[in-house]
Amino acid sequence: MRKMKGISVAGLLIMTLSTLAVCSNVNRTDNDEELIFKEEQTPLKITHNNEVPQHLVLIYDGGSHRSIQWDSEHFVPYVSTEVNGEANWLFDGFLFLEIKDGQGRGFASGYEKQAARKVEWENLLHNYFRDDNAIHALNKQIGNIRKKNSNKEFTKRKIVLSLPEPIPGQVDWGIIDGRPLRFSNKKDRLDACKWYINYAEELFRNANLENVELVGFYWLAEEATNSRDLALDVATYIYSKKYDFYWIPYFNSDGYSEWKNLGFNVVYYQPNYFFNENTPYERLQEACNRAQKFQMNLEVEFDDRALKDSKDWGYRLRDYLDVFERNGAFDSLKVAYYQGGDAFYKLSLSKEPADVELHQRLIRLITKNKERKISTP
Repeated sequence: MRKMKGISVAGLLIMTLSTLAVCSNVNRTDNDEELIFKEEQTPLKITHNNEVPQHLVLIYDGGSHRSIQWDSEHFVPYVSTEVNGEANWLFDGFLFLEIKDGQGRGFASGYEKQAARKVEWENLLHNYFRDDNAIHALNKQIGNIRKKNSNKEFTKRKIVLSLPEPIPGQVDWGIIDGRPLRFSNKKDRLDACKWYINYAEELFRNANLENVELVGFYWLAEEATNSRDLALDVATYIYSKKYDFYWIPYFNSDGYSEWKNLGFNVVYYQPNYFFNENTPYERLQEACNRAQKFQMNLEVEFDDRALKDSKDWGYRLRDYLDVFERNGAFDSLKVAYYQGGDAFYKLSLSKEPADVELHQRLIRLITKNKERKISTP
């Protein structure tokens, strides 16, 4: 789910005028067009404990409202593809996340009237580590491809797990070490996060997965409003365990430009263009400009509506790819992929020419720089 906040009329006018100014040449295609993301630009002095994936796909799973079964078969088109008769690895990063449990409890502010408790946090992790589902299923499918291509170079796929937001004011979250936690207390909120991180680490370690590695945690709250005084403490704990701290703020999100001060070290920016046909094309260039200014990565966004037999909004996905390519984003940044439920899977199965073209273009972008090391904002 993409969350976008409203802005004032005056603010909208200012933003629109500035966007038009920076995007006056957005449709240029001549060879001398300036790339705003240059490989030789000085990288931000941010350290990472692990290699950051070049292409991170979002996998929503865990709520009872989900109908997708993330078994090994479902991961087939995400793990590898054939290019010129040869197997090629695709996504090297997988972010497992969920926004609500499907029973009226939300894992971050704004999704449900009631906040998820310790039992829902625990069930979410159990779901991710259930046999033949999610992480185990992904590990299995990667193993299947490795057996068939034993001579092909391989590095473990990167796993990032979402970290629920301890919602301020919650009093029914649960007990740790015999003590009920109350989220009006910052220490209790931090203790809940530490418990979750420790439990996730334990489950991953006990799973003995040979094809994937846990590299970080993702802060589920897409704005800093309720976590401005907490995120840095969570980051300190995550870094002490040699993981990285991921964040994907929405367009105009509270705090998106403050991400360094908030403690994150891997950040992607949401353009939020795909979801509304009234959102102008220029939004994509504005997102690129902000990503360059604040040294963030970018997110490609689409869902089932991109398919020909749905809304036929494939043109909006193509717009992302056009603008990101024109600005050099795929060559110089890391890229996250929001796909709704499993739109990439559906594109891979579709026989519609427009869908096939979109899927093949995504494959080309994901596989073209596999052997290159890309500096990470």
